[in-house]
Amino acid sequence: MALTITVCALTCAAVIACVLLKPQLCIRGFKFNTFWIPALIGGAVILIFRLPVSEWWHGVTAAGKVNPLKILTLFVCVTVLSLFLDEAGFFRYLAQVTLKRAKSAFRLFVLLYLVVSVLTVFTSNDVIILTFTPFICYFCARAGLRALPFLLTEFTAANTWSMALIIGNPTNMYLASDMDFAQYLSVMWLPALFSGLAAFAVLAVLFRKSLTAPMRPVEAPPVRPDAALCVIGLVHLGACTVMLAVSSYIGAEMWIITVIAAASLIVASCAAALVRRKAPRELLHAAARAPYALIPFVLSMFALVLALEKCGATAAIADILGKAPPVWAYGITSYLSANLFNNIPMSVLFADIISSAPSTAAVYAAVIGSNVGALLTPIGALAGIMWTGILGRNGVKFPLKYFLMYGAAVSVPVLLAALVGLAIIL
Repeated sequence: MALTITVCALTCAAVIACVLLKPQLCIRGFKFNTFWIPALIGGAVILIFRLPVSEWWHGVTAAGKVNPLKILTLFVCVTVLSLFLDEAGFFRYLAQVTLKRAKSAFRLFVLLYLVVSVLTVFTSNDVIILTFTPFICYFCARAGLRALPFLLTEFTAANTWSMALIIGNPTNMYLASDMDFAQYLSVMWLPALFSGLAAFAVLAVLFRKSLTAPMRPVEAPPVRPDAALCVIGLVHLGACTVMLAVSSYIGAEMWIITVIAAASLIVASCAAALVRRKAPRELLHAAARAPYALIPFVLSMFALVLALEKCGATAAIADILGKAPPVWAYGITSYLSANLFNNIPMSVLFADIISSAPSTAAVYAAVIGSNVGALLTPIGALAGIMWTGILGRNGVKFPLKYFLMYGAAVSVPVLLAALVGLAIIL
C-alpha cells in the first residue's frame, strides 16, 4: 500500500507542478499541454510494479456505462460539436452582440452572465471561456471598465451552470456515467439553479461599485460568422442534445449518439466544403483543438485508482466518508480535493470511492464539488489554467492571491447553495 500511495501522491504533485509552473511546452513550433505527462509516468510505474496490465485493460474495456473509453469518446465528440460552432464564428458573434448591446456596466454584467450561463448548459464551459475571455478583455479596455468583475462573471457562470447537464463537464460524465441524461437532469436542475442564483447575487454584491462605473461606447470590427456552417453546427448540436435526453427511452448509449452526431457533422461539413470547392477548414481546426490530452491523462489516472482500490485505500476512504451525510461529506471533500490534484483525477478517484459504498447522493454531491471546485484555485480545473493564461496574454494581471481571495468569496456560498438544493431534491 505504501508504494501505491507514494506513487499516487508524487504523480498528483507533479501534475500540479506542471499546471502551475509549465502548463505548455513548445517543441519545433508544436505546442502541447504538459499535465498528462506525469500522469502517464505514474500510471506506467503502477502498471510495472503494482497492477497487472490485464486488470487495467479489463477495467478500461469493461461492459457497461462506467467505462473510461466510452466516457472519453462522449466528451471528445461533444467538444468537437462545440468547437465546430466556435470555428464557424458562432460564439464570437454572440460575444460581440452581447457586449455591443450593453449600454451600462450593470447591463453588461447581467447580459454576460445570462448568455454565458445558457451557452455553457448546452455546450462546454471550456469552449465558452476560450471564446469570450479575449472579447471581454478587448471590450473592457476600450470601454474604460475594470475587466476583472466581468471576467470573473464569465468564469463563474461557466463553471457553475456546467453542472446542469451531464455533458457540461467531463467530470459530470465520469462521476455520473452510470446514469442517463434524463435521470441526471431530474436531480441536478435544482442544485444548478440554486448555485447559479447564488453566484449572480454574490458577484453583484462583490462588484457593486464597478457595476456603476461609467462606460465609453465601443466600436469594434464586426464578426461575420459563416451562416451555413453555423446552421450545420447548431442542427447537429441540438439534435445530439435531444437524442441524449431521450437515450434511456430508445435504449441507446450516450457515447454512441455522440459518435453518430460527430460522424454526421463530418459528412455534412465535407459536403458543404465540396459545394463551395474549398477545404473543410473549420472542421479540421475543430478536430485539431479537441482535448486529446485527456485521453492519456484519464487512462493513466484510472490505473492509479485501480491500484488504490486493490490495496484497500479507496474502501478505507469510503468508510470514513460514510460516517457523515453523503451530500455534505462528498460535496465538501470533492470540492477541496479538486484543488489538491485537479477535478479530473479527483473525479476518477471519487467514482471508485463511491463504487465501494454506492450512493446516488454521493455521486451528485461529488459532481457539484468537481464543478464548483474550479472557482477556488487555478488548480481546481484545467479551465482555470486556460483562463489565467488567456488573461496574461491579454495584459490582465490576476495574481494567485487574488484568485484565492475572490475564489473563496464566490465558491463557498455557491457550493453551499448547490448542496442545499441537492439535499432538498433528494
